[in-house]
Amino acid sequence: MKAIAAAAIASHAPQPHVLAAGALVAIAVGLLSVTGLLRWLTRHIPVPVVKGIQLGAGLQLVISGGGAMLLRLGWADQPLDNRLWALAAFLLLIFTARVPRRFPYALVVFVVGLLLAIIALVVSRQDKDDEKNNQHRLPAFRIWHPSVSVPAFGDGQAWSMAVAQLPLTTLNSVIAAAALGSELMTSPPFPAGCHTPTVTELGISVALMNLLGCWFGAMPVCHGAGGLAAQYRFGARSGASIVVLGTAKLLLGLLLGTTLLDLLDSFPRAVLGIMVIAAGLELAKVGQGLNHGASDLWEDSVSSSSGGRVDHDGDGDGDSHGGLVAAERGPDKRPRELSDEERMERWTVMLMTTAGILAFKNDAVGFLAGMVTWYAYGVGRVLERRWGDRRGEREPLLAR
Repeated sequence: MKAIAAAAIASHAPQPHVLAAGALVAIAVGLLSVTGLLRWLTRHIPVPVVKGIQLGAGLQLVISGGGAMLLRLGWADQPLDNRLWALAAFLLLIFTARVPRRFPYALVVFVVGLLLAIIALVVSRQDKDDEKNNQHRLPAFRIWHPSVSVPAFGDGQAWSMAVAQLPLTTLNSVIAAAALGSELMTSPPFPAGCHTPTVTELGISVALMNLLGCWFGAMPVCHGAGGLAAQYRFGARSGASIVVLGTAKLLLGLLLGTTLLDLLDSFPRAVLGIMVIAAGLELAKVGQGLNHGASDLWEDSVSSSSGGRVDHDGDGDGDSHGGLVAAERGPDKRPRELSDEERMERWTVMLMTTAGILAFKNDAVGFLAGMVTWYAYGVGRVLERRWGDRRGEREPLLAR
């Protein structure tokens, strides 16, 4: 949960406050999930707004990954972490993108980065002139001993961090992640009818892992469209990949614990930055399907072939402006053709949502900007239709 993490770092918040903030967000998301309010909300959020959130999250990853390299790295001043390594990782990413057999890019780059981090730690330990570097250490066997932590639910700072995090978790971690999963898993190599987690299931998952982990000092965590895009981009195609990843992280935490911190801190930012950029681009690519095959554009083939149009947005114009789950693909479904005006309106809504996220660095602001733009177009259509009807009534009969 990056909003909580950012606030905690900026204000030096103590652990009980951070744990309470994560638990409060978990309680809110859990209530929204079990009561059905989260699914109701999803039904009323237009697809262009959801894709705008995904596009904004993807571009944020790109900016974050690129900014970390530009601000901290030079060309050759640090032999183990510089822009030359970033250039090499980027070229490898480009040239292996279309190989006939999938190249394990993430694994290769991760192993190279890990070796560079180990070398950096060994070199720093041998530097006798820098007392601070002498404190760096390689990972060692250290079994984790559990201890109970009590969240400070009554602290105002915890509530403030939770309020700032709740829109981000709801929109990106649950709604956008569910939409991305549904879009990715409906294309080959996945079979037709492949089940993907619903917003309710993702919301309950976020609630459970934070409500359980907060009592053991766990940092607040959530799902995210960016993480899913990264895993998909680098080869994950089944639930087994998540099980393997989770098992590896669990064993590292239980057996090595805090001795991993120095190694993780020494991981080359050049390599990490390119991987983050690649994940961001993968997530941002979902915007290309806004006007071609989006979930709200699929309608019954019978009604579409007979010229009928389904009114999903309630404005009476027959336009299919439904929410995220407005329609599902199937053998009796076909995509609806959009007019040029509709394409431009949907594109503008998506860009307005993305602009709000990037400009204010806040998903809630982007969401509100997109929703206001969406309904402004809807009101404009209603007024235009009514004005046209009145004009037709006042027009002389012989002039028609």
